[in-house]
Amino acid sequence: MLGVFAASPASAHDYGRHGHVWSIAEPDLLAQIHARLAAMEASGETKRLNEALKRKTIARVNRPEPVAGIVRAARKRQWHFDPTITVNEAIADDKGRTVIAAGARVNPLDSVALRHPLVFLDGDDATQLAWANQRFGKTGAKFILVRGAPLQLMKARQRRFYFDQGGKLVAHFGIRAVPATVTQDGRRLLVTEEALPKPREPRS
Repeated sequence: MLGVFAASPASAHDYGRHGHVWSIAEPDLLAQIHARLAAMEASGETKRLNEALKRKTIARVNRPEPVAGIVRAARKRQWHFDPTITVNEAIADDKGRTVIAAGARVNPLDSVALRHPLVFLDGDDATQLAWANQRFGKTGAKFILVRGAPLQLMKARQRRFYFDQGGKLVAHFGIRAVPATVTQDGRRLLVTEEALPKPREPRS
């Protein structure tokens, strides 16, 4: 025997309002921001901030943040650097054929030679600049600063200067002192920190 159950309709009850009720007042954030910007514009604060940012940006371009921890070389230090890398994922050509298998070890120097030395310098050290110019001035060596003003040096010396932003290159090669050079030696790179004579102090 089947039983049929009928559900009674649910009833809603109005319990009335108890206590005081206030409307929720949420400030319009965009309106506040707009008002703040308008006030800054009217007072000239926006212009002052923009000018300060512009000066700071120009100063940072002209003289980037020096690479931390790099000192002037006190002694000659030399070592080899193996640029071989392990390929994590297979590399295929445009037709999908595997060129380099995953896990393979690849030495970039087997395909592309380091044509010109990399020369790391303190651009504020006149002795280092003179040494670099005398030794590499007539070559295609890349002068890479760890401190100094590259644009000013480019204008004064009529050659390109680079800057090791964040010290990524010196960290990669293990360089701790300058001047330093990176040259190719067969299938490896030869890294050399050069100890230069200290500049003579002016006589009193």
